[in-house]
Amino acid sequence: MDKSNEHKSKYCTFYIVRHGETVGNVNRILQGHIDLPLTEEGIVQAKMLAQKLASVKFDHAFSSDLLRAKRTAEIIAIEHKLAVIAKKILRERTFGIFEGKSYDVYDNELKEAVLTFESLTEKEKYSFKFRQDIESDEEIATRFITFIREVSLAFVGKNVLVVSHGGIMRATLIHLGFGTYKTLQPGAVKNLGYFKLESDGVDFFVRDTEGIIKST
Repeated sequence: MDKSNEHKSKYCTFYIVRHGETVGNVNRILQGHIDLPLTEEGIVQAKMLAQKLASVKFDHAFSSDLLRAKRTAEIIAIEHKLAVIAKKILRERTFGIFEGKSYDVYDNELKEAVLTFESLTEKEKYSFKFRQDIESDEEIATRFITFIREVSLAFVGKNVLVVSHGGIMRATLIHLGFGTYKTLQPGAVKNLGYFKLESDGVDFFVRDTEGIIKST
């Protein structure tokens, strides 16, 4: 067996994608666990990425069970004749009482917590909770990594599509050491941005990114 095949046989390869544009994105609404549909532009974005990834032989497709992620995944997966398996564990962060409210309301009502957050170390930021009903980065990244570990072990050597959300993807990338809170700012993962991840359930390697803005 040559080294490339040996490498492929050891790892599961993930294409982890953020959903297309939604009504909430356009209107600057915190969505969290609430369901808002893709816009027409979001559908177009998903179709464009489907074409871009048409040459990838996906073996399985998963998504968050929220409509915006599931619909995006279905548009991509139909090119590969795959059914999408929706998972609650892949949902975006829950924002508690702020779900459905504007970012301006969130920023204004939590401005003291934001100031506290900005004064923390990277490690402290990771576990910080802005409110008890808002998930921390640690909580969302932990559930995402749990999913990746399980799928990695089940589908060794396979290509897996995963459609999820910007916040949980950013938290996971920071956890994996791809970036920091400074280099991966909120909003760094654009609609239909994605990263390619290889994992055997123990080690994690971010191989490529597209539509993810990393500053210096």
